[in-house]
Parts: sequence; C-alpha cells; structure tokens
Amino acid sequence: DSRRFFFPLTASPPRFVSAEELMETAKGMTNMALAHEIMVNQSFKVKPAELPEGSLQHRFKEIMHKAFWDCLEDQLKEDPPTYSHAIKLLAEIKETLLSFLLPGHGRLRSRIEEVLDLPLIQQQAENGALDISQLSQFIVGMMGSLCAPCRDEDIKKLKEISDIVPLLKQIFSLLDLMKVDMANFAVSSIRPHLMQQSVEYERSKFQQFLEKQPNALDYTEKWLEDTVRCLREAGADGSSAASSDPPSLLPLNVHNHAYLRLLRWDHLSDPFPETVLMDQNRFQEMQQEAERLVLLSSVLLVVYTTTGEAISGLPGLMETLKHTVNVMLADMHAPSFSAHEAFATIGEKLCVELSQCLSQHGYSPFSPDRKSILRGQISAIVQPDNPVHKLMDSRIQSYLLVSLESSQNKTPPHLPGGLAPVSKELKELADRFSRLVNYNKVVFSPFYQKLLHKILTGGESP
Repeated sequence: DSRRFFFPLTASPPRFVSAEELMETAKGMTNMALAHEIMVNQSFKVKPAELPEGSLQHRFKEIMHKAFWDCLEDQLKEDPPTYSHAIKLLAEIKETLLSFLLPGHGRLRSRIEEVLDLPLIQQQAENGALDISQLSQFIVGMMGSLCAPCRDEDIKKLKEISDIVPLLKQIFSLLDLMKVDMANFAVSSIRPHLMQQSVEYERSKFQQFLEKQPNALDYTEKWLEDTVRCLREAGADGSSAASSDPPSLLPLNVHNHAYLRLLRWDHLSDPFPETVLMDQNRFQEMQQEAERLVLLSSVLLVVYTTTGEAISGLPGLMETLKHTVNVMLADMHAPSFSAHEAFATIGEKLCVELSQCLSQHGYSPFSPDRKSILRGQISAIVQPDNPVHKLMDSRIQSYLLVSLESSQNKTPPHLPGGLAPVSKELKELADRFSRLVNYNKVVFSPFYQKLLHKILTGGESP
C-alpha cells in the first residue's frame, strides 16, 4: 500500500508537497518497483495488456476496432479501391518489423525498406497497381523469420488466410504477441548485467523519496528496534546479567534476526518496514510456506515415532503420507479453513493408509488403541504450544537463520533432525529467502548501517 508512505502513522510532522512532486515521486517508485521485480523474480515476464472482460474500456476498444476494420474492408471493396487506411497499416507494420531487428540484421533491414517502400506504395496505389496481397505475404514471411519458435504455429495459420482484411487483422494480433516476446527476450538477456545498475538505481530512487518524505524509514527503524529488544530479552532470560551486549547483538546478527521476524509477521495489524515493502507479498508467501512445512514435518514425525520401525524404509510410503497431508493443508491460509477439522481428517486418512501399508508388507494391522493414540497426537499438533509443533517450528526457523548466515560463504547448513522428509522443500524455501534478503541488504545497506548504529549505540558517534 503505497499510500502508507505519504501518511505514516508517526508523530513526525507531515511535509506537504505539490501535486507535481507527488506525481514525479510516484513515477520514480513505479520504475523502481519494475526494476526490482526484474531482479528478484527469476520468472518475471511481460504480459500482453488485457482489459477486463465486459468492462467499458473493453467494449469501447471492441467497437473502435470493428469500426476501423469495417472501414478498411469498405475502402478495399470500392471501385477503384481506396488505400489510405491500408497504407497507414503497412507503415505501422514496417515500423514494428524494423523494431525487431538487431544490429547484425543489415540484410533484413534493407529487404524491409525495399519492399515496404512507402512512397513507392503510395505511387502504386494512385496508379491502381498496388498488390496488397503480395505485400501481406512478404510481411508474413518476414514475421516467420523474426518470431520466436513458439509462434511458428501462428505463422502457419496466417499463411492459410486468403482474405486480405482478416489476414491484416491477424497480422496485427500476432505482431502484438511478438512485441511481448521481444520484451521478454530483452529482459532475460540483460538480467545478468543489471545487478549493479539495479542496486544503484533502487538506492538512489529511495534516497530521492526519503528526501521528500523524511519519515519514510520510521517503520524500518521500529522493526530493527523491536528485534534488538527481543534479542536482549532472550539474552536476559538465558544468561546471567552482563554489562555488555551478548554476541547476538552484533549488527549483522541483529539484521539476520530482523529478516527472520518477517516470517512471523502479523500482516493485518503491523505496518511492514518500508525497505522491504515491495517484497511484502513474497515474504508473506514464504511465511505461509514455512508454516505449512512446520505442520507437515510435525505430522510425519508423530507418525514415524508412534508407528515405530514397522514402516521405516517402506518404499513410497513417505511420499504417500506427504501427499495426503499436503492435500489437506492446501487451503490452510484460506479464511474458511478449519484446522481442527482438517487435522481430524488427516488423522483418519493416515490411519487407513498405514493399516493398508502394514497389511501389504505382512505386519499386524493397527489396533484400535494405537489408531486412537495416533489420531489424538495428530489432532494436538494444531495447537501452537504443542511440543512437537514447537520443536519443528524452532528447527525450521534455526535452519533459515543459519541459511542466511552461511549464504555469504556458500556452505550449505546442516539439516536438523526430523526435517529430512521436507528437506527438498525447506532447501528451496531457504534459497528463495536468502536470495531476497541478500539483495535487499545490498540495496539498502547505507540506510541499515546508520539505523543499526543509532539503535545499538544510542546514537553515539562511531
């Protein structure tokens, strides 16, 4: 919510700005968000602009397009034909084709300039010698040479259209898609070279924004202050009083713990820190994934601990149990999700699957008492203070923290006990978390250094 930048809930006096300054700042933040998205989202793709179906804009666009193509058809049916609309289309097509060319495409550029020579086309139209159909076939052939392989089938369909107006209409539709393809190709090509420029660009844009909104780091400062307070309280609880701060209050450790707190954030009531605001959705998705892995690993630990060696090492059982639990937890963050009902169902389903598996491998089936005990233990996992729940949550949080600390020297962290069944998912989560955090650290390091020094030293000079 970008409005929070302009109306921060702090005691700082507001600084009034002109509408022009506001628009300029908003544009800068939009550009910064786009550059940031390209860098942190490896699957980022430009998508065709689509108006909402049934909207006034969509309806208006349809009416205008139909009027244009109807007018073109009427002009070409006149005797003699009128080519004013057609020549405008050819000029636009020529410009688009030339925009697709790379510096080494000299021969293609010369060929396009030669065939789509607009003064010559205008002269041919005036003398009744213009062959639109032949030019259209040349255009389709050139598009086939320049398009991505995924568009080959579309080019093939174009070659099957004989009527000139429907052909031109489909040519324009495909050219729009080719523009998107070229944009995505450009993004993938420049991404490796963007890192340093993007860091400097984001940092400078945020600095400009900070100059216009001096209190734009208030929530970031509070986030770091709360982290320091939590670490000091934890140190006081776990050790005797000491005159100096424990090692955990080194700036780097504080910073890593602060990022870890973002995976426990109350997004409904607590404002998100400004420096990570563009990634709030990503942190929330990772938070939800971490919560799912806590529950999944807890259930599997209870099952294997309760059932014993009988099921240890049975092929395919672990994946079957994981699939069952994952299906039940798929909507765990939906408002309608009932954790108690879901875990009761999980207990019932796993008891059935375990009984079937034990029977298939010649073991005695589950007794009613063992089923009842297992169902009860699984249902209890839903409580945050459940010992197994707390243990798995603590181990996953520790693994993510160590992943941050070890990401600098590329050494993979040791996997804590009980997490082997979710190791693949946990490692993927840790990689995503570390990449996002490390990029954020690099971009905002000057701001973080000042804030952490101020918080940890009480504002004293270095």
